[in-house]
Amino acid sequence: DSLQYRPGIAGSTFAPGANRPVIRGLDNFRVRLQENGIGSHDVSALSEDHAVPIDPFAADQIEVVRGPATLRYGSQAIGGVVNAVNDRIPHVLPPRGFSIETRGGLNSVDRGVDGAFKVTAGSGAFAFHADAFKRHAGDYDTPQGRMRNSFVDNEGFAVGGSLIGPSGFVGIAFTRYDALYGIPGEDARIDRIQDKVQSRSEWRVGSMGIEAIRTWFGASDYHHKEMVPGEPEPGSIFNNRETEGRIEIQHLPVMTAFGELRGAIGTQFGHRKTSAISTEGDGLLDPARTSTIAAFIFEELQVTKRLRLQAAARLEQAEIEGIGLDLSGPPAVVQGEKTFRPFSASAGLLYELPLGVVARLTGQYVERAPDAAGLFSKGVHEATGTFEIGNPFLEKEKAQTVEIGLRKSKGPFRFDIAAYHTRFNGFIFKQLTGETCDDTLASCAPGPGGELDQVLFTQRNAAFTGAELQAQYDVAPIWLGVWGIDGQYDFVLARFDDAAGGNVPRIPPHRAGAGIYYRDAAWFARLGVLHAFEQDRIGDNETPTKGFTLLNADIAYTFKLDARSGIGPDMTIGLKGENLLDDDVRNHVSFRKDEVLLPGRTIRLYGIVKLN
Repeated sequence: DSLQYRPGIAGSTFAPGANRPVIRGLDNFRVRLQENGIGSHDVSALSEDHAVPIDPFAADQIEVVRGPATLRYGSQAIGGVVNAVNDRIPHVLPPRGFSIETRGGLNSVDRGVDGAFKVTAGSGAFAFHADAFKRHAGDYDTPQGRMRNSFVDNEGFAVGGSLIGPSGFVGIAFTRYDALYGIPGEDARIDRIQDKVQSRSEWRVGSMGIEAIRTWFGASDYHHKEMVPGEPEPGSIFNNRETEGRIEIQHLPVMTAFGELRGAIGTQFGHRKTSAISTEGDGLLDPARTSTIAAFIFEELQVTKRLRLQAAARLEQAEIEGIGLDLSGPPAVVQGEKTFRPFSASAGLLYELPLGVVARLTGQYVERAPDAAGLFSKGVHEATGTFEIGNPFLEKEKAQTVEIGLRKSKGPFRFDIAAYHTRFNGFIFKQLTGETCDDTLASCAPGPGGELDQVLFTQRNAAFTGAELQAQYDVAPIWLGVWGIDGQYDFVLARFDDAAGGNVPRIPPHRAGAGIYYRDAAWFARLGVLHAFEQDRIGDNETPTKGFTLLNADIAYTFKLDARSGIGPDMTIGLKGENLLDDDVRNHVSFRKDEVLLPGRTIRLYGIVKLN
């Protein structure tokens, strides 16, 4: 929800409790979601109805990483990396010895209420952090009535602590995330829980050619049940146990004949055991194990004051073990272990033009191993209404990308423009076959007779071409601040690049938007419109999606609770309106866009109190 209307980013919007980023038309395993450098360790990439157990209330900022830097985190991240950054493992002591933030809000569209707090305190060499949140929302309203079974109940907490010294820190944190949410328009609901431990450290060596050594580690236990009220047993049970670690050694700057060289080398490992068992038919995924180990390097060369060169490379090995279906002849169950050795490399150029404009040119070659779900799925997925069949003979997916861009981040006129082209060799996707099934493979047959749509993991060559633009212009001073205008536009065209041709399914439509804003030290206000055009470039067995227009408004006022001293807490009170025209909004990216409308007119009242 925090990202889905940014240029180049959409949301899967399967349910209010489950919305995963789609970057430049790429989703699921091609977009890595992480918290403080460690993956989210969930099953959200397995299916769009599965939520991400990272709450934005705890995040101080959300980063979207593309280009050479993504190879530090994994070859899976062809689309990019979304990193939620928070202070659950403190790395510095708070300036006053402690900091506190509380926030809460009310939503009209679903009669929702939410609240959260976070506190960080430190003394001497020790810092402590705690945060918690709780959110309840009922079924939301649409222009055509209330959307049945679209409620959300989320809650969670985290505690962490660090030892902090003059040359670094080491810390650990524990997080629990509980969620219960419905699947709109269906009877199914998902009951989910995750326990996660993370640690992080940094040692600023400053000698022996080493500037710093940094480590990240995470281990989690995740499971959820997909249930139908009144049924004695859950329809499906998903489990994921995962560990991941990364070590980076950043070397001291080196003067070369070409300029100053900065960079890091590192290694990353991971192990995951995932299962999805059905109690009513063929299970989606028998226990599958994935083990990975990788080495990577990232370097930046400052050639001149204006010119920087970046390069990265990653060599990885992935071993995936599971049980799947061989459909090359009569259907047969096969058990196997697949080994892939993806290699990826990336290079980029950044040049500072006059007037503060930075030009960039990047090229990437990325190989991605298929995931266990793509290889070994073979059964019922109740919440999505699909019967999914993997392909144990999938090969590595290979992508070649060229991107050019211009960015200006300071001054009254700010903008970011990018254009890109990606060619995929062996693009892996879920193909609706036109057949339907009941609870078993034997029940699958052509036509609409069954309850579940059959989905087959397929591999074809494809090409993605797109562009993104966002700009802001501070027009003139007025009152105590400045008023300005902003605009955005993005599109992605994705076609299969083989003899059969055709469009890649579930690609976001063209979008264009504009707004007017005012800001000063206390006030911020904005009125904006975003239009999504009709998407009629559709894949096999897809239907077109009508366009929609979102009219949004936001006004917020920030002030000191203790105005006389000037050192008290800051308080912000805000009012936000979304979809004020109450337009019918259907998201072409969603598997259920023909059955499910997104929320109608929404008014949100919120408050934030901060003491830093």
